[in-house]
Amino acid sequence: MKAAIRRQYCAPNQIKIESIEKPVPKEGEVLIKVIATTVNRTDCANLTAKPFLMRFVLGFFRPRKIILGTDFAGEVIAKGKNVKSFEIGDNVFGFVDTGAESQAEYLSILEENVFPIPETIDYKNAAASLEGAHYAYTFIHKVNILKGQKLLINGATGAIGSALLQFVRQYDVNITATCNTKNIALIKSLGADKIYDYTKEDFTTTNDTYDFIFDAVGKSTFGKCKPLLKENGVYISSELGPYSQNVFYSLLASISNKKVIFPIPYNKDKTIPYISNLLEHRKFKPVIDSEYSLQDIAKAYEYVIKGEKTGNVLINI
Repeated sequence: MKAAIRRQYCAPNQIKIESIEKPVPKEGEVLIKVIATTVNRTDCANLTAKPFLMRFVLGFFRPRKIILGTDFAGEVIAKGKNVKSFEIGDNVFGFVDTGAESQAEYLSILEENVFPIPETIDYKNAAASLEGAHYAYTFIHKVNILKGQKLLINGATGAIGSALLQFVRQYDVNITATCNTKNIALIKSLGADKIYDYTKEDFTTTNDTYDFIFDAVGKSTFGKCKPLLKENGVYISSELGPYSQNVFYSLLASISNKKVIFPIPYNKDKTIPYISNLLEHRKFKPVIDSEYSLQDIAKAYEYVIKGEKTGNVLINI
């Protein structure tokens, strides 16, 4: 089979497409023919080991897993012993933030990391509904959102932000979002009540105040956002922040009336069923920016690393 390989942490142009042996499912595993996957922020961190903290998770000197890829959508074509949840021919998807080795024609994976795709959802939308939405779920479940509150999403056009915008729409709240000029119509269609075009204005210099500020791209800071938070307001970022400050600020939450919460992700057993339910009831539709072939995956990584994508970048296997 063909797979996207890197044996050392590296830049996108060092990814190789190699022919390797197709995996055989072990006990408790299913063999999946991969139809679609994405290149996302987690993949880029796994490729480059940036931030440095990734080395403690993936392998300090070199990656333990050489095949890239964290999410997948495809078909079960074989299964190992004692697999009870799936049958051959089932359409499935899943996400493993430390690496599913899914940027390949086939993958073998424990059935606990696999979930059924809702019947009305195709492979492309299934793959695009995972990584960003998984983290977006964490944002909204770390706080108690009430009807009528005001919140701001910084970076509403990314995979996290575009999912988060659709998720919070269910709460009947007032939503302000930031995006660039070309995506204003898109962000309005996803449910934003007010939009700041970040190419023309800085939302942190305005007089608006919010119950929650969700920094879905990690490009602002608590210091800049604090004046915009109401009493008992909360700031959550998708990144550690300068010098990992968001982790330390979250530990000091009890001594301040404006808090930082660090969004440690929930288990997939919570996030993916939630996502599946919204997909099935048409309350969430992932945004797809562009599509690449496996052969051109290095170009996809180069694009995603620039931080300019809208929604999700698909790889068609």
